[in-house]
Amino acid sequence: MYISVIISPFKKQLTMAYNNISVALPQADVDAIKAALATINSKLPFLINLTNEERKNLLKMGPKSIDFVQSSLRVVNNNASILPASFSAVEFAKDVNVYVPLSEIQLLISSLNEKLNDTAMAVGSEAMRQSLDVYDYVKTASKRTPGLKSIVDELGQRFKEQGFNKSKKKE
Repeated sequence: MYISVIISPFKKQLTMAYNNISVALPQADVDAIKAALATINSKLPFLINLTNEERKNLLKMGPKSIDFVQSSLRVVNNNASILPASFSAVEFAKDVNVYVPLSEIQLLISSLNEKLNDTAMAVGSEAMRQSLDVYDYVKTASKRTPGLKSIVDELGQRFKEQGFNKSKKKE
């Protein structure tokens, strides 16, 4: 189902391919998710962080290179005598054998991360859209209800430097 929304004060129309997300995330679930992530981190104590420079200088192994690397491992296993003493067949095998499960885990986490990012963006957008509605309601109500001007000013701080505040436009 596609939902069209006009966002005020921007008057920009968006089309979303999902229904509004209406869920609660109990703290117990958040705690369980954090514990599961801590478990994942503890099972992968060898993970590293690379600098941008290190990333730039590393050879990259993608899906097309897996066959080449696995064939190279077979060559090493079947022809160890041709390798120099400085080449560690054991370490090479470890690197190759850890790559496949890491890439499987990476794919699962990437998929989860994409859904997490998209959902956070969608609910953030919904919250922002509703906040803009509240801001409009408070501005309208402040014209006839005493004591709301300070709330309008507080909410209006969000737009102060963006030029959406009408008082700034008059200056």
